[in-house]
Amino acid sequence: MAAEIDQFRELLRQSHRAVVFTGAGISTESGIPDFRGPNGLWTKMKPIDFQDFVSSEEVRQRSWQQWFEHGHALLSATPNAGHNAVAQLVEQGRVSAVITQNVDNLHQDAGVPDEQVIEVHGNATYARCLSCEQVIALDTIESQFRGQGKVSPCSHCGGIVKTATISFGQMMPDEPMARAEQETLACDLFIVLGSSLTVYPAAGFPQIAYQAGAKLVIVNEQDTDLDSVADVVIHAGIGGIMTAVLTG
Repeated sequence: MAAEIDQFRELLRQSHRAVVFTGAGISTESGIPDFRGPNGLWTKMKPIDFQDFVSSEEVRQRSWQQWFEHGHALLSATPNAGHNAVAQLVEQGRVSAVITQNVDNLHQDAGVPDEQVIEVHGNATYARCLSCEQVIALDTIESQFRGQGKVSPCSHCGGIVKTATISFGQMMPDEPMARAEQETLACDLFIVLGSSLTVYPAAGFPQIAYQAGAKLVIVNEQDTDLDSVADVVIHAGIGGIMTAVLTG
């Protein structure tokens, strides 16, 4: 593994514009369970299709109940060594953007500026009205839910209120996806940290980078479908590897 870490470090040294792409594996070290694993969030929170959420008041309230029972791991987590290493690379100007599949806000908490984090699956630390896009604090919504047993429509326009995440069946956000593609095509080094690369369309960005000629590094506990074409593959935890890369 030492040789791969040295290769990773050298690719970073040679890079003029790197992009980091993160998945659930970078946040598990902060105590956030992944979604699909044997102890993942989806074993406790059944995924709800977006159209069902929009069309059914009963489904909406059940979704909020699930969130308030099981979603607090996302809100109480703090950045770990992997997030801090990524923030350091951004601060040094070596990474232009962080594209993340995560919804936990931990890159921002670690110090990456909001404008350099591209959240392709949204953010679970606040809610938003689906009609007027008014942002609403989750504390406000939880107080409402605990007090009256339901989440009311938006106080500004009467629209449906939902966590600011992308659900099954919901359209991917145009602006973040366009920005992510732009950053991917402009980079010369694409670094995958903690993603299984199985959730599309977001997982297609490493392939786009590789086809555009960028070097590809993958750090993930399990194999991915792009291991065979990556320049460096390391199957290990993110925090330790990133710390070793930056301190070596």
